[in-house]
Amino acid sequence: MKNSVRLAMLFAFACMSSAFAQSYPNHPIRVIIPWPPGQATDLAARMVSEKLVPVLGQPLVMDNKPGAGGTIGSEFASKQPADGYTLLAGSSGPISISPNVQKVPYDPLKDFATICLLAVNPYVLVVNSSVPAKNVPELIALLRANPGKYSFSSSGSGASSHLASVLFNSMANVSAVHVPYKGSSPSVTDLVSGQVAYTIETVPSIISFVKSGRLRALAVSTAKRSAAIPEIGTIADDLPGYEMSGWIGLMAPAGMPNELRARLSAETRKILQDPDIRSRFIALGLDPAGNTPEEYAEFLKRQNDRYASIVKQAGLKLD
Repeated sequence: MKNSVRLAMLFAFACMSSAFAQSYPNHPIRVIIPWPPGQATDLAARMVSEKLVPVLGQPLVMDNKPGAGGTIGSEFASKQPADGYTLLAGSSGPISISPNVQKVPYDPLKDFATICLLAVNPYVLVVNSSVPAKNVPELIALLRANPGKYSFSSSGSGASSHLASVLFNSMANVSAVHVPYKGSSPSVTDLVSGQVAYTIETVPSIISFVKSGRLRALAVSTAKRSAAIPEIGTIADDLPGYEMSGWIGLMAPAGMPNELRARLSAETRKILQDPDIRSRFIALGLDPAGNTPEEYAEFLKRQNDRYASIVKQAGLKLD
């Protein structure tokens, strides 16, 4: 008798969950973007959200809440009801990097539910055109022969570009001077003018200078070649095991019903196969991704572990 009651309750719960998932959504969904309009995370989230509207039958309202390297908007999202009506355009800065270099008011692995990874953002190792290194082995040889003579720039201490360079320098066993800037633009500007020798930055921030010949792209930071610049090889070709990239993904407050996450993830993965979306992502320097909530959660853990290791190695702490 007890088993029959238990089975009946489980069946009823399953039916309720199914009905809930089928009726979702019945009013607009808010998408928190912790960056200003026009930034890569903002653009990627808007493109995907635009395609989700006809599928879900409800508007997706973009809500930009920038500040503090994305942590303000991310904290706000983490404290919203986990009912599927608040989503977060998550990214590597506030979710994988900031929690490892400073105190943030949320736990990146416990306070968010993963839905789908939208894109991977490759970095590019670039040198000033006057640097006599045409490839990664030549740059490593140059730096080893002149320890402390050359400098590299970053968009700030603890920023992704800094950590990417720290990992490169460590694996290459080279010594160079770090010159931090307040953002990618001044960092790349001084690289172009020859004030520093090299940096590892995002595709959009350096591609125009590479095309004009003012910077030389040596390799990308991802394990595989980037769809955005497939002609450029990888750092891992010469430093096996090197891998560093930014990422953008769809998330929600922790506790969001699994059936809703599964549905949103499935619909998002279909959208990321759309040739139009893929070409628009690649034009932004983003490699389209797409995975299940479970795969995204595993990816997130690996990213946080990797950044934690690099931050510890570099001795960084911004508190």
